[in-house]
Amino acid sequence: MTNILTATDLSKSFGKKEALKNISLEIPRGKIIGLLGPNGSGKTTFIKLVTGLLVPSAGEIKVNDLDPGVETKKIVSYLPERTYLNSWMKIDDILSFFEDFYPDFNRIKAQNMMQDLELNSNDRLKTLSKGNKEKVQLILVMSRDADLYLLDEPIGGVDPAARDYILNTIITNYQENASVIISTHLIADIEQVLDEVVFISKGQVALTASVDEIREEHHQSVDGLFREVFKC
Repeated sequence: MTNILTATDLSKSFGKKEALKNISLEIPRGKIIGLLGPNGSGKTTFIKLVTGLLVPSAGEIKVNDLDPGVETKKIVSYLPERTYLNSWMKIDDILSFFEDFYPDFNRIKAQNMMQDLELNSNDRLKTLSKGNKEKVQLILVMSRDADLYLLDEPIGGVDPAARDYILNTIITNYQENASVIISTHLIADIEQVLDEVVFISKGQVALTASVDEIREEHHQSVDGLFREVFKC
C-alpha cells in the first residue's frame, strides 16, 4: 500500500521555540489515523505544515510525493480548529462558493448531510451556535472527493448527541484509497473509528501503532494508553 503522506526529519521552529523536532512519519492510504497529544504538543503545527500554511524549518514533508502547495491543495481537504468562513454568508452561499472553488465538491452530498443535521441552508452563519458552525465546516470538508482529509478538533464544540452522527459521516464519506487524520483531545469519543494512532509529545513522535496492536500488546484502550503515556 502506497503512502499518501511522508515526513522525514521534519522540524518547525518559531524563533527559539521548537514546535516540532525531527519527526519522521508515514501515513498509508485507506486509513483513519488519530493524531493525539496534549495541548501544545505540535499537532496543529504538523497539520499546517501538511497544508502548506507553514513551511518546515528543516526536513521535508510530501503529500502524494509532492511538496505542499497548489497541486496538493487539490487533493487535501482541511478542517481547521477555528471557524474561517465569513459570518454574514448564508449556508447556501457557502455551498455555492465551495462548488465553484473545488471541482471535487459534491453539493448533493453536502445538502443531504445538512438536512440530516437539521441545518437550514437559508440561515446565516452568524445566527448559528458554535456547534452548528462546526457541523457546517465538517460537512463542507467531507463533501469533497479528496485523497487526504485533515480534521483539527472536528467534534470539540459539538454536543454529544451529534458526535455519533458526525463520526459516522467521517467514516462513510471518504474514498477507499483516501486517508483521514483526526487531531483531537476527545480520544474516547473517536477511538471507535480509528485504524491507527500517532502520539505526539513536546514536538516529537512518542508512539505510532495500530489500534489493534494497542489492544493486543498493551491490553488497554487507546484512551487508557494515552492517559498512561501522558499521565493524564
